[in-house]
Amino acid sequence: MSSFGTLHKQQERYVLRFERHFSKKPEHVFSMITNPDCFIQWYPFATGELELRVGGKIGFDDGEGATYEGVITKLTSPYAFEFQEVNDWINISLAQEDSGCMMVFTHLFEDVQMAKYTAAGWHRCLDVFEQIVYEQQVEWKDHAEQLRKYYEKAFHWAL
Repeated sequence: MSSFGTLHKQQERYVLRFERHFSKKPEHVFSMITNPDCFIQWYPFATGELELRVGGKIGFDDGEGATYEGVITKLTSPYAFEFQEVNDWINISLAQEDSGCMMVFTHLFEDVQMAKYTAAGWHRCLDVFEQIVYEQQVEWKDHAEQLRKYYEKAFHWAL
């Protein structure tokens, strides 16, 4: 299982933070983050509509009839991709390392009661993202319940 996320309080909101190390260069990982065909495989509800520019729109469909858009707020190839999705903020940054790069994925949100569910979901999504980066067959492991239990215990201070 990959490295676990952490939860931090930031003023009246919360931040989930995940770090993943890759043996690939930032340019390769960034292209996997921002390629619409890859994005829809690992990012929840993504439709593949992605205007890759600051102010560009990202299309989402919740699968229950509601569609919505995110807005790209930062785009610095190959190191930063940030967008607002409804009232949440997603920031993905890459830093060069000797043997590849480190990705820091953060999600800023308000409802701490959803933290264990959100963390478990992102954990699984980032596991799939790793598979995509390494050109492996995408496999969604069925360990969401175990992850929710782990994150509930880890985040007990906030719940």
